[in-house]
Amino acid sequence: MLSKTVLVTGGAGFIGSHLVDRLIGEGYRVRVIDNLSTGRIENLKHLEDNPSFEFIKGDLKNYDDALEAVRGVNTVFHFAANPEVRVSTTNPRIHFEENVVATFNLLEAMRERGVKEIVFASSSSVYGEPEEIPVGEDAPIRPVSVYGASKAACENLIHAYTKLYGIRAVILRYANVIGPRLRHGVIYDLLMKLRKNKEELEVLGDGKQTRSYIYVSDAVEATVTAWKNVKENEVYNVASEDWITVNDIVIALLNELKLNNTKIIYKPILHGVGWLGDVKKIALRIDKIKKLGFTPQYKSKDAVIKTIKVLINELEDENSTN
Repeated sequence: MLSKTVLVTGGAGFIGSHLVDRLIGEGYRVRVIDNLSTGRIENLKHLEDNPSFEFIKGDLKNYDDALEAVRGVNTVFHFAANPEVRVSTTNPRIHFEENVVATFNLLEAMRERGVKEIVFASSSSVYGEPEEIPVGEDAPIRPVSVYGASKAACENLIHAYTKLYGIRAVILRYANVIGPRLRHGVIYDLLMKLRKNKEELEVLGDGKQTRSYIYVSDAVEATVTAWKNVKENEVYNVASEDWITVNDIVIALLNELKLNNTKIIYKPILHGVGWLGDVKKIALRIDKIKKLGFTPQYKSKDAVIKTIKVLINELEDENSTN
């Protein structure tokens, strides 16, 4: 039934706004709630006159806002969160409040309103520092950041609500999602540093940190595929099928910007990570979600290069309009 109404929390954010575009394109009525603490209203500007789109500037930390947001919806896509892992070390309360408190309020509002379906954006950070990569969904949950711990706590809250109140949940553990509208993470941070100073580039960590990167269109495809094909409560990893290092990203950035003489300064701590809570190696097995028919279109390096190109253009456009 394409006329049904869905809620996307954090729909002005990076992944959330792309999901909103996809759902609107498929004929759903989409309501977004976002407090715009990390989301950007510019990500939704193109939808402001669309009759299938509704925006609420609200905060899930406020229970009344959560109640209003879920009124009359069939499905909740819960993407609201503070996405910056490094906040864990400087202000961990933000991750507790923006992630855990907000999720509890949302689940309570769903229970009160009788909303029975949630798709939750979790993270590979719940696995912490695994002994081997790639990691499957049955690996131990041992987060090493407050961000990862908050996502794991949200997963457990959701699990309890599925058992107690008959809510159906699809939990998606994303690798590093990148692409248009990205305004956090290593690619964006390195690009911003190079825009300020092309002579030298500070790299947090030893550059050997290893990650899987997935392009946002692939992440959205995986999200919709899981939602439409899963009848029971399930957890899925969402990633590309390979991985690259931070050094690979640095090389791709310098090549794209045609910088040959930039001095690279590494700032490692502990075993070569960039900050407390950073993980040296994480990549995900995706056999489970592939069985639903999902196959990523981009490998990690391709996704990184595509993202670098689009971010350079976006940032130039922003400069020219300011």
